[in-house]
Amino acid sequence: MTGAAGTVAGVVASAAVAGDAAAASRGAGGPGRPGASRDVLRRELRGMWVATIANVDWPSKPGLSADAQRAGLIAYLDEAVARRLNAVILQVRPSADALWPSPYEPWAACLTGVQGKDPGWDPLGTAVKEAHSRGLELHAWFNPYRVANHTDPTRLAAGHPARLHPEWVLPYGGKLYYNPGLPEVRAFVQDAMLDAVRRYDIDAVHWDDYFYPYPVAGQTFADGDAYKKYGAGFPDRAAWRRSNTDKLVHEMSERIKALKPAVRFGVSPFGVWRNASTDPLGSRTDAGVQTYDDLYADTRGWIKKGWIDHVTPQLYWNLGFAPADYASLVPWWAEVVRGTGVDLFIGEALYKAGDPAQAAAWQDPAELSRHVDFAAGYDQVRGHVYFSGKNVVTDRIGAMDRVVADHYRTRARPPR
Repeated sequence: MTGAAGTVAGVVASAAVAGDAAAASRGAGGPGRPGASRDVLRRELRGMWVATIANVDWPSKPGLSADAQRAGLIAYLDEAVARRLNAVILQVRPSADALWPSPYEPWAACLTGVQGKDPGWDPLGTAVKEAHSRGLELHAWFNPYRVANHTDPTRLAAGHPARLHPEWVLPYGGKLYYNPGLPEVRAFVQDAMLDAVRRYDIDAVHWDDYFYPYPVAGQTFADGDAYKKYGAGFPDRAAWRRSNTDKLVHEMSERIKALKPAVRFGVSPFGVWRNASTDPLGSRTDAGVQTYDDLYADTRGWIKKGWIDHVTPQLYWNLGFAPADYASLVPWWAEVVRGTGVDLFIGEALYKAGDPAQAAAWQDPAELSRHVDFAAGYDQVRGHVYFSGKNVVTDRIGAMDRVVADHYRTRARPPR
């Protein structure tokens, strides 16, 4: 998520919600109308991301004792309860490594500072147990293809699949990725993630915006050999790449349903599918990144085909931001999910609130509360997720306090 946020800032010019009982009570509300009715019986997701990549949120640093790590994790769960949230999205596979004893991949480096070193406890198992004991959902957040934030396979743990299968990986933009064009890679990453689904009582599988990597000027993602081998029948490489991502999403969806039908599958993409200037079905935006064209992720298509249970677009822009206005994107996504049965949650940029490097709108503690007000005018919006955990805790200018005071005065159950 942090990488996506940086990309957002660089390339784009740079939620209260309806639910079971809201329709009857919303008459006085409307898009952007402050104080849109909020029925206490309505189900809505109130979530926060807890990122582990590079110790963004948790653990606070690598190498802490097992007891200190456990205490830090539980502190995040307790913070969620105190804020009257009902879901924590915990990153459990940050870089082709794991926060559980996986037979497929090594222990995550964020735990001990050494990839593959046993931390002496089971973070995912503990997170599920402790979250459920507090009435919280635990969504397991996986990154399918990112292998490392460097390009040297010899720095990976001995026995790492990327070292055993160097033909699976490609360097790009200073990072190492699994090649999405290889069927054996798609099968392997699914197997690795499904191990956690099989073994733990997680409530949802969560993917973020990373599929094919974000474009890096002057660099080429060198998947030409795979394209020559598997690209016959496609009009161009872009169509083939989108098909590869489609296969990953569809296959994972089918396998989750076959394994544990109650576990939901969701994706949190970059907030712009396509600009209307590119495609009349797109949003009234002028974004420098479009997921369909640049990340080869047809997020709109996945919704329409019913491959995912929920979508959480990262709408990390303020109301009135012309290139990608929150007020344009919420109704666009609401219309996309209409009638599909796919729940729409909105990803919120809490990390921007009070950041002096951000625009004036983000210096106002009420900006995010206005987001929730605005989204409340759309019945399709079923909740909000805040990035990220440490920002929920520190709450630099009281933006989260304001959201809770204005919108989360009572507890709510998540959608099912």
